[in-house]
Amino acid sequence: MNVSAPLHTAPLHTAALLVAMWLSSDPAFRERTTACPAPSDFVWQPASPKAGSLFRVTTSARTLAATRAALTTALTATIAGEPLHFRVTGDSAIAIAAVPIDSTTGITMAWPCAGEAWGNVRIVTTAGSYTLERLRVAPRFGAPPDSATAERMRVEAERAAAVSRNAHDTPRLWSTAFLAPRPSRITSPFGGGRTFNGAVTSRHMGTDYAGAVGAPVRAANRGVVRIVDAFTLGGNVVYLDHGEGLVTAYLHLSKQLVSVGDTVARGDTIGRVGATGRVTGPHLHFIARYGTITVDPAGLSSLARSR
Repeated sequence: MNVSAPLHTAPLHTAALLVAMWLSSDPAFRERTTACPAPSDFVWQPASPKAGSLFRVTTSARTLAATRAALTTALTATIAGEPLHFRVTGDSAIAIAAVPIDSTTGITMAWPCAGEAWGNVRIVTTAGSYTLERLRVAPRFGAPPDSATAERMRVEAERAAAVSRNAHDTPRLWSTAFLAPRPSRITSPFGGGRTFNGAVTSRHMGTDYAGAVGAPVRAANRGVVRIVDAFTLGGNVVYLDHGEGLVTAYLHLSKQLVSVGDTVARGDTIGRVGATGRVTGPHLHFIARYGTITVDPAGLSSLARSR
């Protein structure tokens, strides 16, 4: 899957592009400035994206620029409620999108038209072939949390969600392919249902990498450090904002080697493998999100292959 544009391309909001296209002598183009793009103006790959995955949406630069000229504001198309960040490459505009893991009947893409109108189309999705993993943990982790712990977990989850929401406002910081945070084997893949002490309670919304306590954990790509803290479930965590909606998180660390506000480079060592939080042994739990949608981190590796 190739879901990104070449490095030399400019964001769609480039003023020069819009002005040049608006002044075009092409009557068909001028007419489109008052029209709403049709569903057929957008193409996504794959045709039926998998639940819990990233995918690509493409339209023509001319269609997108015409709509923006009519609105005199940025086109804010959304998929599954998350904004899209179209970038121009040649004659096309390309954006990354995400499918929630619980999507069973499809997701909706919506875009603003002139005036108060909106266009939309339903995107058919496919279920992921995620497995069931049985795990036994100490009774204190399997029992429902007390009210104080539950409130702490709620606050922690909201802090993480805020980073994901705000990542849409951060300019894209990456320009090369994402790395795996560890060169080690994967001990537990993304998406599987998890049973704790015999009861199915959650899905595994990340990828686990093997590692002894103290083994290095590297940044998957360039980004700004947004959270460095000790969470109830995640233990010692680091959250990176890569811009244009992309966030990665690194959990259960024994040490955090960065501070909030740092800008880290792709491959920088940002922490050490540990066994903090709710775990059965030392490993790295790696999370990838597009906005607030958690996706399979494996999809990150193909984001910049064509750059």
